[in-house]
Amino acid sequence: MAAVTHEVYVNEGLFGLLDAGEIPAHSADWSNGFVAPMSEGALIGTGINTGRIRVTIQGPHADTPGQPADGWEEIVEASVHAPAGKLSVESLEYGPLADDSAMLSPAGPAWYRVRVHARGRALNFDGVSTEPVEDYLIIAWPAPPAETTIMRTSESIERNLRTPPLKPAPPPDTDVNPPSPKPQ
Repeated sequence: MAAVTHEVYVNEGLFGLLDAGEIPAHSADWSNGFVAPMSEGALIGTGINTGRIRVTIQGPHADTPGQPADGWEEIVEASVHAPAGKLSVESLEYGPLADDSAMLSPAGPAWYRVRVHARGRALNFDGVSTEPVEDYLIIAWPAPPAETTIMRTSESIERNLRTPPLKPAPPPDTDVNPPSPKPQ
């Protein structure tokens, strides 16, 4: 299978698998903390907040691919609807990639199953990165809608994505010699 790698700009910790650029974010299902299918297309959550990531698109696949390769920290399969038949990887800031190699819907308007692999999401969590530190592999094939499946996950990333940050403790009292009470 052919595979093409692109650098994609991420803003607000997201990039998209969008159908003709549509982003119905109000319908996003974030229940797995990684791939959020929408009424059409899907959003992908990254570890970094802002910067570049590497996305490899493998395919096109006419049917379910084999088992996922080793070396990926997280793998999620989700059903994605592409009513326009133009499902592709897009930067939410800069739009679709410059060539057709990012196209994920070879069968035209249909439902697709997408398998999204990730590694490196914990390396610079919620940070800014001018050089790619995260890698993604996306595979898609035509398939009827089905439940989202978490095939592989990382406990540390799950903890980071689902646990709110702790509130810092109040600063210690630095006044070591409090004033003496006034005599009465």
